[in-house]
Amino acid sequence: MLLIPAIDLKDGRCVRLRQGRMDDETVFSDDPVELAGRWVRDGARRLHLVDLNGAFAGEPVNGAAIRGIAATYPELPLQVGGGIRDEATIEAYLNAGVRYCIIGTQAVKDPAFVARACRAFPGRIMVGLDAKDGQVAINGWAEITEHRVTDLARRFEDDGISAIVYTDIGRDGMLSGPNVAATCALADAVRIPIVASGGITNLEDIRALCAAGKIEAAITGRAIYEGTLDFAAGQRLADSLSGGAS
Repeated sequence: MLLIPAIDLKDGRCVRLRQGRMDDETVFSDDPVELAGRWVRDGARRLHLVDLNGAFAGEPVNGAAIRGIAATYPELPLQVGGGIRDEATIEAYLNAGVRYCIIGTQAVKDPAFVARACRAFPGRIMVGLDAKDGQVAINGWAEITEHRVTDLARRFEDDGISAIVYTDIGRDGMLSGPNVAATCALADAVRIPIVASGGITNLEDIRALCAAGKIEAAITGRAIYEGTLDFAAGQRLADSLSGGAS
């Protein structure tokens, strides 16, 4: 299982939110490129970047920081989400060196956009499904929709997306442990990779996710910033339990 450090960008700084609330932030760094270097030195094989301002604005706001990381570490795969609402934004990110673009809100509002993006950029599109009690949230988690996670996942799978990034909003940033059961249920419902997000706290959570045997990658944020999880140790454990590097 691949362990992916998260860098959430707000006003050009690296922050972590609790349950997606923009007014409940902790700032961890004023230098996104330097912070990315920290995780590279610790052995990260991919980074998860989120433009938090962009998620609310509906367009990139922290694009300069993302481009800076991509330029500094051109061999490092980056997956980027937040404010990706049109093909021009996807093309710009991919041209800047981003490996995957994650479509979230727009995937729910305009599902046909996902199919168009997959045709235009094959192998480079992921969908982010952020949920509370199984219901998908959009607009920076400010709005809970009537859509069920599994229903949307099956639809987007048929469009040819590379993976689903599944976040349990209730767990995100709370250091309360991941929702392994819900994540595994989603993995059972589709054939494409599931990237788990939200709640990872310590090595025992890594063990639990690996034991499920269905989750190909997991994003970690607050735990590696606050020190409840040593990232390098977590990836070594995941490798040992998964039978090697992902």
